Amino acid sequence: MIAEIEADGGNAIALAGDVRSEAYARALVALAVEKFGRLDIAFNNAGTLGEAGPSTDVSEAGWNDAIAINLTCSFLGAKHQIAEMLKHGGGSVIFTSTFVGYSFAFPGVAAYAASKSGLIGLTQALAAEFGPRGVRVNAILPGAVETGMYREMSDTADKQAFMTNLHALKRVARPEELARSVLYLASDDSAFVTSTASLVDGGASITRS
Repeated sequence: MIAEIEADGGNAIALAGDVRSEAYARALVALAVEKFGRLDIAFNNAGTLGEAGPSTDVSEAGWNDAIAINLTCSFLGAKHQIAEMLKHGGGSVIFTSTFVGYSFAFPGVAAYAASKSGLIGLTQALAAEFGPRGVRVNAILPGAVETGMYREMSDTADKQAFMTNLHALKRVARPEELARSVLYLASDDSAFVTSTASLVDGGASITRS
């Protein structure tokens, strides 16, 4: 990925680690500041489907792991990202939530839905707390996106057809389409936008046929 960015004229750096670790969250911010001088934008995009299946069968460990990866790691990231942004008058923090558990529900993914829905509450709380100091906080709520997680959930032609039909556009999103929505929230074009749970769902929230 770094090679692709640099080949396109950009500048990038990476740090491998465990998103569940606060030390890693702290180190990422420190590396960004060391490399680029300051931190203005943070996109917290890590996520997992987690342990799926009937909720009565989901283990406590599976539940906790989904919460840790989908919710706690975003809190830990934002905690250190915002602290750095405040040194320079503000910035933009963005989370990836989902339409699952917000405008649509699937059986068998309670841990995923609950942990991702928690990001909406986190978004609103942080936006209220740090808005007066120039930090905007928003979340995108994608519909189905052509990723490894989508292919894991939709591993048959019938499941793929079902997921496609959920959307008014009758297709799933490409990752770059989500990236454009994130870019909007990261940029000054959205300077008066904060606390939003922004549906980027291809019309899944209104489709009934």
